Amino acid sequence: MVVGVAGYYGFKNAGDEAILEAILQELRARGLEGVVLSGNPRLTQEQHHVRAVHRLNPFALLKAPLWLLGGGGLLQDKTSALSLEYYLGLVRLARFYRRKVVVFNQSLGPLSAWGEGRVRQVLRGVPLILRDQASVEYARSLGLSAELGADPALLLAPPPVPKEKDWVLLIPRFGEAYREGVKTLEKLAVRLAYEKKEVMVLLMQPGLDDLLLEDKEFDTLFRYFRTEKTSDPRRVLYLVAQAEYVVSMRLHGLILAAAAGTPFAGLAYDPKVAGFAKDADAYYQDLPGDPYHLAMAVLSRRPPDWGRVEAMKERARKSFDRVLEGVAVRSSRP
Repeated sequence: MVVGVAGYYGFKNAGDEAILEAILQELRARGLEGVVLSGNPRLTQEQHHVRAVHRLNPFALLKAPLWLLGGGGLLQDKTSALSLEYYLGLVRLARFYRRKVVVFNQSLGPLSAWGEGRVRQVLRGVPLILRDQASVEYARSLGLSAELGADPALLLAPPPVPKEKDWVLLIPRFGEAYREGVKTLEKLAVRLAYEKKEVMVLLMQPGLDDLLLEDKEFDTLFRYFRTEKTSDPRRVLYLVAQAEYVVSMRLHGLILAAAAGTPFAGLAYDPKVAGFAKDADAYYQDLPGDPYHLAMAVLSRRPPDWGRVEAMKERARKSFDRVLEGVAVRSSRP
């Protein structure tokens, strides 16, 4: 049987591609075939070895009887009201075509009053599995029934590589609104270098984060520290598995560190980053952040609560079981 997956795929964002990689991994483990809505179907097919259809094709939803919408931070209108309308439009179109759709391991918000109204209207009666406790509580405040899951990327297995002692990975996010946070990471990098740590800066969305390289305000950061850019979640997982510690503005820098068993701290530019850190009982700061206290977390190798991380992984597994168990049984029948 074919299961559809819709999200922010094909845009060279390593975090979203990690989610897709994990979802496809779980589908294949159950003998199911995936089809993906993508902004770049050819790239998605090459990277994930899966059938892909352009996300603006109105008939694409006919290719599967069940669609997983997510994961990721799709249900928000902070970056774009048009984006929220697109994903809610997919839900409405799937229901029009009599396709089952599940909001799958997403976070919810931030939303304007208008966005809250649209979400409440469109998602009433739609199964909601949300990846952090704050999102579940937000959904319930809107009168929506929601279950707690976890980000699928937690289920990706790290490669068997040794930890590199004294190697710290810093993961920024480009954007005018996040400028002060990047400055904090720059100061942190300098402090860690003083403490004899080897620092690497990882850019997880080439094409967007590349703009940091062109910003003269941050040229010292990239002049004196090794940098790498990649949208391949396997490469990110390889690097975070090697690191002694990870400090990330991007959510999936933290999630892949958790998957790899590497201690981490967050610099939260968005509630979804804070939500994951809280659920993992990991150290985090809101923007603009304090480089001194971040350095103390790194130097003491302050860990998350690994028991909570394991509980999140188990919730992620069970969310697949809840959604796909009946599908897998039916698909095995002659």
